[in-house]
Amino acid sequence: MRIRTTLATTAAALAIAVAPAFAASPHFINVSATGPNAQGQLTVSFKEAGLGNNLRIDYQADAQATATYQCFNRGGHNPSAGNKTTVLENVSATGTFNSGRNGSITASLTIDPPGPGRFSCPPGQRLVGPTDVSYTDVSITDITNGITEPIPGTFS
Repeated sequence: MRIRTTLATTAAALAIAVAPAFAASPHFINVSATGPNAQGQLTVSFKEAGLGNNLRIDYQADAQATATYQCFNRGGHNPSAGNKTTVLENVSATGTFNSGRNGSITASLTIDPPGPGRFSCPPGQRLVGPTDVSYTDVSITDITNGITEPIPGTFS
């Protein structure tokens, strides 16, 4: 009888200790994107729950972005169609946030537009841009738990 009681007590203690490990079920509740703003940046906002308490979670927001850069002369004119380039690039932003006591995270990451690359202006002209910035294939990833949520649409 004593062995059964000890086994039952041990099994119960083990079940209680293991239960919190299975209680966490990370999932995104809400995801959205806004922008681009005046600087051409896209803000990706999200809420994820089921994380467990006081955990540091790594995130990455990804998108495919296009941006146009142009050369303008001192008179403010674009002298030649050849003095313009459109850049297409995969862009991202990362951040680490703490889940706190409620096991959820509400946060935002800001993605910068692609730069002009090697495009430059001839002497006497200035580089203007980015203009006509747009983002597609936007997503947010909980890197820690391996969960990705797409954010459909084109943001321009």
